[in-house]
Amino acid sequence: MNYKSNLLKKINNKSAVIGIIGLGYVGLPLALTFAEKGFKVIGFDIDENKIPILNSGKSYIKHISSSRIKLARRSSGGYQVSRNKFEATFDFSRLTSCDCILICVPTPLNDKHEPDISFVENSAKSVAEYLRPGQLIVLESSTYPGTTEEILLPLFNKKLSPLGGDKEGAGTLFFLAFSPEREDPGNKKYNTSTIPKLVGGYTPNCLKVSCALYNQAIKHVIPVSSCKVAESAKLLENIYRSVNIALVNELKIVFDKMGIDVWDVIEAAKTKPFGFQAFYPGPGLGGHCIPIDPFYLSWKAKEFGVETKFIELAGKINTQMPYYVVQKTIELLNDKRITINGAKILILGASYKKNIDDLRESPALKLIEILKEKGAEVDYYDPYVPELPKTRKYNFKLKSIRLNQASKPCSDPDLSGEGTLMQSYDLVILATDHDIFDYKLLTANCRLIIDTRNAFERKGIKSKNIHKA
Repeated sequence: MNYKSNLLKKINNKSAVIGIIGLGYVGLPLALTFAEKGFKVIGFDIDENKIPILNSGKSYIKHISSSRIKLARRSSGGYQVSRNKFEATFDFSRLTSCDCILICVPTPLNDKHEPDISFVENSAKSVAEYLRPGQLIVLESSTYPGTTEEILLPLFNKKLSPLGGDKEGAGTLFFLAFSPEREDPGNKKYNTSTIPKLVGGYTPNCLKVSCALYNQAIKHVIPVSSCKVAESAKLLENIYRSVNIALVNELKIVFDKMGIDVWDVIEAAKTKPFGFQAFYPGPGLGGHCIPIDPFYLSWKAKEFGVETKFIELAGKINTQMPYYVVQKTIELLNDKRITINGAKILILGASYKKNIDDLRESPALKLIEILKEKGAEVDYYDPYVPELPKTRKYNFKLKSIRLNQASKPCSDPDLSGEGTLMQSYDLVILATDHDIFDYKLLTANCRLIIDTRNAFERKGIKSKNIHKA
């Protein structure tokens, strides 16, 4: 049987069944995108709590609407031509019914700051267990160069070796590729279908089949020469950002000592129409990509006897930023003759960036940890994050408070009504600059504010009680 021709035919007429392993911030929007294009999509996840939520047409991620899931489950391309285009399951034996399998699982760091690829390994083992000839498998998880060929390929070759003899099956019996996810949660300008898609195949046949699949759902698919190039490109994208953010974070500290506002400096520098791209400082790095991905390359580089000085230095600078914010907090409280031990502090915003509910690697969580260690009484307020769940690193058992003020109404419903008075806090730290916050109201009612995002001034608000860090 010509497996390539058969699979290409299924992809082109949209009869191919697509399996997505991992229904998180990457896998869920990808699954919905393919379902919206008319493909039957089966989503797989080890978190059994997600399955009934998704199958009832509801979303557990704020920036992905429940209406989108309901529509994907009942329609094709917006037309009522078929039902159940998307369903979720934790039964991995159903992988046998999938023609294309896309792996979108987490790739965190362990306690030693080394890659933890256990989710990729376990997913690959599940795929290998149910692998059949003619399937396409694509890894989308950010990882070190060589992962696709070193971990997935041997497992799949071993499973199908009785059919392929001593030869590799990739490109003939099955198809293997790497295509890095480029999701940006909450981005209103770009979404899954409009972000250009890099694809690296293990063989020319693998590349042709995987590009054919993504061309059905993504507007701009870019083939590259190998899986390793695609893996490396994703790391370069995030290392570039990590290094440049570290630079402005370091300059923020230097300029602060000189009495210079780094935000004013950046605004001045970016008037140059060439040779400069603006990056902005903050309380630390968040999200799954920038704080983590660079260390996958630095770890792999050690295997080749190479020291990645830029990557490691950038990582050190960025991870120190929450401590810098806390130090500024201590100094401001000292000016008011208040000790950090026993001070009442409010963190505004828990997610790693504005207008989403994504807590992954959020610097706000590190701020809470450091402040609590120093004896502060810490609350947080975030309308996108009602409570802080237990994670690998943290278990604060905190719920978002409601804030109260006695003056005028505001756009944020949680800043009015019964709740904790803003004035009761010794200091407020803006960690995440959600648009829903009423910045004028906060300025009028909070004693001391540390703005880590320059959010107040960007909105034209200046006040003696607002300090940058």
